[in-house]
Amino acid sequence: MTRALTMALAALGGAAAAQAVLEVPSGQGVTLYQVVLEQEAERARFLFLAPGIALEDGAGLGFEAVVGDFPWLCDRVILPALAENGWAARQVVIAMSDREIAFGERDAEAVQFFEAFAVEDGACVLEVF
Repeated sequence: MTRALTMALAALGGAAAAQAVLEVPSGQGVTLYQVVLEQEAERARFLFLAPGIALEDGAGLGFEAVVGDFPWLCDRVILPALAENGWAARQVVIAMSDREIAFGERDAEAVQFFEAFAVEDGACVLEVF
């Protein structure tokens, strides 16, 4: 199930926050553009636009440069948004991409990084793929 962006960001201050650029620990600005709730799997997917990421050295921020952004987003943005909206999730998957890609679609040109977290005792715990 896909939810409106404004609902997902209610914990950040309502509709105005829906287009908010969040500065994450790497220093890049990311914007949440889609939330997908998979109720049966108890999974929440949060897709962020991160135009500064890149696979090539010198072309942008690589995975190692942004890896610390994932737990920060999970703990400081996603868990509060889930709680504020009364949503339950046992797993959170965070995607960053250099362009908006709708969930389930492919774009061979896009750079995408992913991390998954278990939600245990109100905290995000990194899951290794």
